[in-house]
Amino acid sequence: MPDAEFSSSDVPVAPEAAAPARKRPKPGERRVQILQALATMLEQPGAERITTAALAARLDVSEAALYRHFASKAQMFEGLIEFIEQSVFTLINQIMEREPAGAEQGADTGVRQAAKTVAMLLQFAEKNPGMTRVMVGDALVFENERLQQRMNQFFDKIESTLKQSLRAAADGDGSATPSLDAQVRASMLTAFVVGRLQRFARSGFKRAPSEHLEASLARML
Repeated sequence: MPDAEFSSSDVPVAPEAAAPARKRPKPGERRVQILQALATMLEQPGAERITTAALAARLDVSEAALYRHFASKAQMFEGLIEFIEQSVFTLINQIMEREPAGAEQGADTGVRQAAKTVAMLLQFAEKNPGMTRVMVGDALVFENERLQQRMNQFFDKIESTLKQSLRAAADGDGSATPSLDAQVRASMLTAFVVGRLQRFARSGFKRAPSEHLEASLARML
């Protein structure tokens, strides 16, 4: 199958939470510190549910100080989701620009787009384990329902993007039912990604989501 490698150096990593500075932080700096601390705490075993009290203690501030920057804990998780969305879809746009798909480019280009999109998602999870718990919903179980709905929409957009790439591949292959073929393959790839992320999170981040990735994609694509 076409090369599915995606440069891991392109994948953003959530900054590590620094020790809270004693001096007064600059405008917006404390907000970033709160999100960094939350992401770091999500990397720890048993961190599916994080209280604002624990988060405040990590930052050595009061809970009231947290609420001066976020109206609720749900807003903190929304900040993490925004990081995920912006990072992933920026990288997807880069993949599409580097590998423009279309019937005139042939079926291989669409397949390469899809393969690199899957590889990027799994590498993003490996580099941001705390974010993985948000992506698969483990960290959102006890939070506002709209957060899980937003992550569901995220994966719907991923599936739609994969379908677009694979539709070009189906057209290039001369499929009699290109839309259906593309939908089936996009759904399968999305389920594969979600499954790998869930296994990564529930193994305590020991089972790498990119394990045997080339061989797995070769069978599916």
